Amino acid sequence: MHVVATAGHVDHGKSTLVRALTGMEPDRLEEERRRGLTIELGFAWTTLPGGDRLAFVDVPGHERLVSTMLAGVGPVPAVMFVVAADQGWQRQSEEHLAVLDALGVRRGLLVVTRCDLADADLADLAREEALAHIAATSFGEVEAVMVSGTTGEGLDELRTALERLTASLPRPDADADVRLWIDRIFTIKGRGTVVTGTLGAGTIRVGDRLAIGGETVRVRGLQSLKEDHEEVRAVARVAVNLHGSVAETSRGDALLAPGRWLTADVIDVRLRGEPAHDLSRELTLHVGSAAVPVHVRPLGDDTARLVLRRALPLRVGDIALLRDPGAHRVPAGVTVLDVRPEPFRRRGAAAARARELASISGRPDGAGELRRRRLITRAELVAMGVPAPSEPVAGDWLADPDHWADLRERLVTAVE
Repeated sequence: MHVVATAGHVDHGKSTLVRALTGMEPDRLEEERRRGLTIELGFAWTTLPGGDRLAFVDVPGHERLVSTMLAGVGPVPAVMFVVAADQGWQRQSEEHLAVLDALGVRRGLLVVTRCDLADADLADLAREEALAHIAATSFGEVEAVMVSGTTGEGLDELRTALERLTASLPRPDADADVRLWIDRIFTIKGRGTVVTGTLGAGTIRVGDRLAIGGETVRVRGLQSLKEDHEEVRAVARVAVNLHGSVAETSRGDALLAPGRWLTADVIDVRLRGEPAHDLSRELTLHVGSAAVPVHVRPLGDDTARLVLRRALPLRVGDIALLRDPGAHRVPAGVTVLDVRPEPFRRRGAAAARARELASISGRPDGAGELRRRRLITRAELVAMGVPAPSEPVAGDWLADPDHWADLRERLVTAVE
């Protein structure tokens, strides 16, 4: 299975397009169908010409619903960006693209919709303008398809283009530690609590014990695309029927492999976008389906320390974004550099930390992490998302070779 999210300005035909491709109604709420406006995340799926199944996460386009949009696109590897031929590039086109660029999304497809409402010149202008905007972001050059969800024009070409897009996606790691960001939660009479999300990596099996909100739960049942399964492998849309204490669970929580994740409420990050010192001190961090207020402490020009109001399961290398909800702006994308930073205890510590962060790439580096920390348990290092570079020196403890040699030398000297 593959999963693709929609993106684009309100009323540019995202839901109509998904409906035409799948024959399913992505707008689940009566109010959505009455107003012709997507308010919540919608889900639908189809089978591509080559036989692969493709699930869509249909997101709202209205500016007041960007947080909902982010909950849908955050865990998804590719995007179908929609621009209407008769209206062209609009304000929410710009904000949705800024969101995707900040998240570092690299794979997508431009779909110019409502071609039945525009002449050829106007449709071509909408396509070229949109392609120019998209090319200046993390996407680079993308394929464009002209369609009408009402008449069906171009839908066969779009299905073929979607097949090319999904074929280009990297193969997910089915053995990775599970972190399912929850985008819906509901109760089924006689079955209990069900949570849904996009499984980006790992495998979930019936009978698994997982963690959520500090509690251990058991997987009672699994569905993907409304079919029962004994196991579901990434990438997939999945509904997980849980047995256990989940009363406080909500969108933005995560279902986790137990004992394999650290939760962090202070992180050091690299910024992509506005300089750190120009950022508002109070912003919202979006990662996966979560949205958490944070306090921003600038360190270097492109590094900062974020203090989260609520701890999240994060790892080195995670990609997120900072949003100013009051100004409807995305000032920066974020790469997590450290989920266990040392507190600043003396004058000059922040400046020294900025210099240290300048040398950290954001890609998990076991040797570098061990050199900085000198001593750490293997379990904690792996939970940070960093592979262990060597075998433990004692029990589960890992040591930087130079530090370990120094300790041994000091021990010998002390004994003599």
